[in-house]
Amino acid sequence: MSRVSFEQLLDAGVHFGHLKRKWNPKMAPYIFAEKNGIHIIDLQKTEAKLDEACAAIKQVAKSGRKILFVATKKQARAIVSEQVRRVGMPYVTERWPGGMLTNFSTIRKAVKKMAGIERLMNDKQFETLSKRERLQISREKEKLEKNLGSIADLNRLPSAIFVVDINKEHIAVSEARRLHIPVFAMVDTNVNPDLVDFVIPANDDASKSIAIIVEQIVNAIEEGLTEHKLDKAQQKEEEEASENEERLAVEGMDEEENEGGSEKKRKRNAEEDGQEEGHRERRPRKAPAGAKKVSKR
Repeated sequence: MSRVSFEQLLDAGVHFGHLKRKWNPKMAPYIFAEKNGIHIIDLQKTEAKLDEACAAIKQVAKSGRKILFVATKKQARAIVSEQVRRVGMPYVTERWPGGMLTNFSTIRKAVKKMAGIERLMNDKQFETLSKRERLQISREKEKLEKNLGSIADLNRLPSAIFVVDINKEHIAVSEARRLHIPVFAMVDTNVNPDLVDFVIPANDDASKSIAIIVEQIVNAIEEGLTEHKLDKAQQKEEEEASENEERLAVEGMDEEENEGGSEKKRKRNAEEDGQEEGHRERRPRKAPAGAKKVSKR
């Protein structure tokens, strides 16, 4: 896993926190200093916590489970959607639908409805509808796709969520905590880090800062997915090898049985031949025609 350097974090402005008057005292362990009324985040701790979060999220991806990304901030939307698409993970960048995790079955119904509308629009009967009906259906599809299109492949609850700003996404964090879903998050100096399982102290307002952190997280997921595919391929090879060994063992047993059967058959034939020969030897010989019978006195 390629680690991000201290200089890269510094250049991206990850160390800039909020104004001192807006700080959360629980962020004190992650604050290095104060300059011009602004808190400066300790980038050494950011490095350590980022490595810890990447290692943990890599294991989640390696197990084949899903990680949900949540970033509805204007400066984070494009970055998250672009990065997350390359690993095929679900994400929410428009609006967090309330109850998405705690009422997941209802969200799934809405996703199925969206899929049903799409099938209807591809059907020939769609053209037979009136222009007004087609327009209403198209608008409904656009609305559902905008809010739920990025989570269409999420068939079950995610195993973890990654959040850019836990103050803005407090509903998502609250739902995840209620369901005991691990939360990975970028935490600025104005938030409560106790709400997060894997804290990444960083500036969550600057696009460069968001980009560098999200990129590292996505890279870790990509590595986990690659290892997951390799493990599956290796497991498949081992299963095939085991099946081949079993097949060869069964074939060997069949050959032994066939050889044993042939040997028994040969012995039985030999025994039958021997018995027949013995009968022939014990059978009395007939006297030739015209020979005189000798009488015993």
